[in-house]
Formats: sequence, C-alpha cells, structure tokens
Amino acid sequence: MRAVVQRVNGARVEVAGETVGEIVGEGLCALVGVTHDDTPEKAAQLARKLWSVRILQGEKSCSDNGAPLLVISQFTLYGDARKGRRPTWQAAAPGPVAEPLVDEVVAQLRALGAQVGTGRFGADMKVSLTNDGPFTVLLEV
Repeated sequence: MRAVVQRVNGARVEVAGETVGEIVGEGLCALVGVTHDDTPEKAAQLARKLWSVRILQGEKSCSDNGAPLLVISQFTLYGDARKGRRPTWQAAAPGPVAEPLVDEVVAQLRALGAQVGTGRFGADMKVSLTNDGPFTVLLEV
C-alpha cells in the first residue's frame, strides 16, 4: 500500500457537487493506493503509520492532538509512466480488491480513535485542500 500524505489546514472531497467528506483545521489528507499483494494486515499497518506519523506542526501526530484525517482512494498512485506518454495501471489492484482494503484503513484509523472523512470509491471526486507548509510525504508499507 502507498499513501501520499499532505499536512492540511482543512480539506474536502465532493462528488457531483455534494460534499461527501471533509475535515476542518489542522489534519492530514491521505491519498491511498492499493496494489495486488496488499493485505488487511498492511492496511492496519498503514493506518497505524498515518495515525502516528509526526508531520503536524511542532512534530506532532494526529494521535498526539486528535487531528482528523481525510482518506481518499487513489488507484493512480500505482501508475507507471516510464515508457511512452501514456501511463499504465497494471500495478494498481482492481476495485473489488482495493475497495475493501481502503475501507480497512479507515476502519483501523477509527478503531484507533481517529476522526476520519472519506471520499467515495470509484467516483469522479473533486478534492480541495489547503496544504500547510507545504508539507507532503510518501508512505509505503
């Protein structure tokens, strides 16, 4: 599993003009990609990493100050554009494999006590955020 994580001061995701997930104030926006060999154990490991990574102001984590997270599925994180001009998506897990694992990341975060907003799997989503810093990291498990 792979996540592009941005420290934000507010973020939201809309589908067809409707806000389906939102966080207010300091928190993290995580775009989560799944590949073929990912497992529920890796989803739990990613959730723990997202909850405890110290990239908020003052080297704090979401667990330190109860900051919310917005988790959005993002199959394009496993795109490969090394050849030619058109990326391939072969490394991205198909929806029936990926969706339950993204849901597992969210469930594990909530079990840890996190407030989590989400996108809508497979939808045409519009994500808006204020990147704080800017500060963006790539996490892989």
